[in-house]
Amino acid sequence: MTITKCFSRSARTDPFIITGTSGSNNPNLESTLVVVSFYKFADFLDHAEMRKPLKELCEELRVSGGIILAPEGINGSICGTRESVEKVLGFIQTDDRLKGLRQVESPVSPEEEAIHHGHTSSSPLAAGEDAPFRWDHVRVKLKKEIVTLGMPSVSPTEMVGKYVKPREWNALISDPDTVVIDVRNNYETRIGKFKGAVDPCTTAFREFPSWVEDEFQHAETDGVNCSGGSPGKETKSRKAKMPQKVAMYCTGGIRCEKASSFLLNKGFKEVYHLEGGILKYLEEVPKSESLWEGECFVFDKRVSVEHGLEQGTFKLCYGCKQPVSGADMEASEWEYGVSCPYCYSSKSEEEKERARARQRQFETWGIIGGPDKGRRSASKPDKLMAGETAMFKFLSPRRRPQSTDIQAAAFWGVAAGSTALWIVQPFDWIKKTFLEKEDSEGK
Repeated sequence: MTITKCFSRSARTDPFIITGTSGSNNPNLESTLVVVSFYKFADFLDHAEMRKPLKELCEELRVSGGIILAPEGINGSICGTRESVEKVLGFIQTDDRLKGLRQVESPVSPEEEAIHHGHTSSSPLAAGEDAPFRWDHVRVKLKKEIVTLGMPSVSPTEMVGKYVKPREWNALISDPDTVVIDVRNNYETRIGKFKGAVDPCTTAFREFPSWVEDEFQHAETDGVNCSGGSPGKETKSRKAKMPQKVAMYCTGGIRCEKASSFLLNKGFKEVYHLEGGILKYLEEVPKSESLWEGECFVFDKRVSVEHGLEQGTFKLCYGCKQPVSGADMEASEWEYGVSCPYCYSSKSEEEKERARARQRQFETWGIIGGPDKGRRSASKPDKLMAGETAMFKFLSPRRRPQSTDIQAAAFWGVAAGSTALWIVQPFDWIKKTFLEKEDSEGK
């Protein structure tokens, strides 16, 4: 297939549009795994009709990931060989309404490639609800919205803000008349944002409309942050509180399209948003000229990226899917695969124990939901069965016994005792019947 680069780098990667069906001349390029994120707002009322054939095609081509279909369009992130991914994107764009998908692409690291094929032994699989690297698995969901604002009536196909190229972004946000708003959630803004940006402190995108209502009715926007602060002098009319210009940004652009449409519907006059999102900005703007501070959270195994889209320093808490720093992992609340300082107090002991059991399963078998689906792996003939492994781990003095380990040890103890009785009883009967009888007759 021939692909033409266009649009911008979004929530996870570099953008492409399929323009033909000719094969690549490089077989190694075709076999390389890639991750492509894509979206398109469109009038797509019959979206449900695409679900079955799209899912079947992904399964046939071994393309994994998550795709959302809704009346307002399509949104997804998929992983597979370049050839397979191109076929899926080509199929989607056979519908004229979905032509011109906004796409972004990123290469897959050797570890991520192992995760895709289900052969890892170092990382849990779920980096998010629709992590694109789960072994041979794709979700194609039907929803009311492709990005959940909670207001299906807000339509970027009818009204949307003005796109700003990354190279022009600095000038816009440096204008004192411009209020810069980070449309992302608090776990994303916590690790990085643009200099001087307002943080709405939302935990989900659907909270953004309420924040706008509260912020521009009751308080001045400048200087507002999650930790509070001194509000500016309140003005007397709603019109005076509205900033002259609003510049918004998000990871890859999709949330800003929805948010800018919402603001325009609320009466805001000049609404701008960063085309291609933070990722395109970090890719194109040199660090020496950048107004970005920190790292950018991404919804895949990289967790975070820095300028030039280099791998960031943050890791993921698999208990709450939030980014954690090296300092966070030194805290007493941190337990790998279970909890971190941001979710420890919100989890019950039962939830933590379930997470520990899941982590032990992963450490034992190297995969969760992989090709063996819980059965003994043919690729690991020297592995002990789950119960045996649990029993010997229980006996190990370096590890605190868990309830499942104790149950397993008890089971094997009873089984061993029963086996011993089954073997001993026949000899006991022979002794009593013949040997002891002969001794009594001899006397």
